Amino acid sequence: MLRRRCLLQGAGLSMILQAWHSAHAGAQVEEPLIDSVRTALSAAVHNHTPPVPTFSGTEERLAYLRWLGVMSDKLQKKKPEWQTRREFLQTVWYESARAGLDPSLVLGLIQVESNFRKFAVSVAGARGYMQVMPFWSRLIGDGDTGRLFHLQTNLRFGCVILRHYLETERGDLFLALGRYNGSRGKSSYPNAVLTAKRQWELGQPPEGTEIKPARN
Repeated sequence: MLRRRCLLQGAGLSMILQAWHSAHAGAQVEEPLIDSVRTALSAAVHNHTPPVPTFSGTEERLAYLRWLGVMSDKLQKKKPEWQTRREFLQTVWYESARAGLDPSLVLGLIQVESNFRKFAVSVAGARGYMQVMPFWSRLIGDGDTGRLFHLQTNLRFGCVILRHYLETERGDLFLALGRYNGSRGKSSYPNAVLTAKRQWELGQPPEGTEIKPARN
């Protein structure tokens, strides 16, 4: 009886983990794009500028260095090597700014989507840090889905897609996040991302790396 109970408990835990993974893995839904939108997204993705931040003055540069230092401390457990951590954060900063997104939002989304695993693949087939669906490579990329595991390519796609969804939803972040996850109108995913986002804001102490799904 005890063995049977343990097996049932183990099965229950497995089902919970599987449900969590399914609910929060990237699963953007392929939608028809008008030619002008496809062209704009494709141009945004194909502009292969190096992810090196530029600053208009000393104050902006100091603000970036402060951000880099704080985020580096928070990310150290996930990415122990300084050079890897620096490259990742520099790319997050660059691609977030390029797409007009808050870097804490992008970091929160990455935490929920892949938990900072570069080669994460969801049950839906989404890939990389921001869990980009392969069909985006066909729609606005060069068709090479393997490139979605490249750091800058993945973040570039993810940020451009999220910006596209924000514009589609007229600035409504809740609906844009739901669309990004393929769960538009449901609260669990947007709540999870926004909860994670707060952990990556300046002045917030690092918290646990695992984000539990919010209740509807």
